[in-house]
Amino acid sequence: MGKLRSFFHQLRWQNVCMLTLAGVISAVGVTMFLMPVNLYDSGIAGTSVLLSQVTPAYLTLPVFLVVLNIPLFLYGLRRQGGVFTAYAVYAVAVFAVCAHVIEEVLPIDVRSASPLARTDLVLCALFGGLICGFGSGLALRFGGAIDGVEVIATIFAPRIGLSVGTFMMIYNALLYIVCGIVTGSWVVALYSIIAYAAALKTVDFVVEGFDRSKAAIIVTTKPEEVCAALSAAYESGMTRISATGGYSYAEKTMIYFVVNRFQIAKMKDIVHTFDPNAYITITEVADVFPANQRK
Repeated sequence: MGKLRSFFHQLRWQNVCMLTLAGVISAVGVTMFLMPVNLYDSGIAGTSVLLSQVTPAYLTLPVFLVVLNIPLFLYGLRRQGGVFTAYAVYAVAVFAVCAHVIEEVLPIDVRSASPLARTDLVLCALFGGLICGFGSGLALRFGGAIDGVEVIATIFAPRIGLSVGTFMMIYNALLYIVCGIVTGSWVVALYSIIAYAAALKTVDFVVEGFDRSKAAIIVTTKPEEVCAALSAAYESGMTRISATGGYSYAEKTMIYFVVNRFQIAKMKDIVHTFDPNAYITITEVADVFPANQRK
């Protein structure tokens, strides 16, 4: 009972609400934009769409979403943890239920054309990809997932010498090739790739933020003056690390400082005002979690 109580204590209602929204959004993208014009999502969702088209009518998209996704999440339970698995299973369940409601309950026709984009393949591919990507990204950002292939990729990709991204790319490439062979239409497969590209970019935006922060690493011999000036200008902290010049062997200080893209020019001016010889590098930061912030 203690472990069960601890497990439920780790679940957060904010995450559950956002995972519910993620499942609903993903269902809208697939059933209202992609499926009506025979386009395919990526991963298990795309596989489920294909299988629902070539199997008896009672084997619908929601059935395959549950049958294919949930075992994959359970298989990855030990590696991904109980909270992630619970969130992922819940998100997929919401996805499946909403897909069933849209297809079978709501008074809209999603079988012959998209209710919003009709039969325009470009619009369906772009908006279907954007919406599905937003749903997938939302699920990832709040501790879950919509696609079980991602779990398998994290487990098996390193074993065969591939990155997770490469594993996913190979899976989806094979999926679209099979879709083209089965449907006899490479046009559909090619438009599905457009949907996949739109979804992939949208996932990055949702998970990492639309306006990424920038990390500045400043190597200076005047850390006191530089830190004081930056702190006064931006009212934020920074990290100082002792360093030694690789060529001169002079004692230096590395300052790690996070800014947004609009602050870079001003930051460089401030630093070079106090130390004209300061060395500055700028890199992108995917996300920033302030100290003591609980997600």
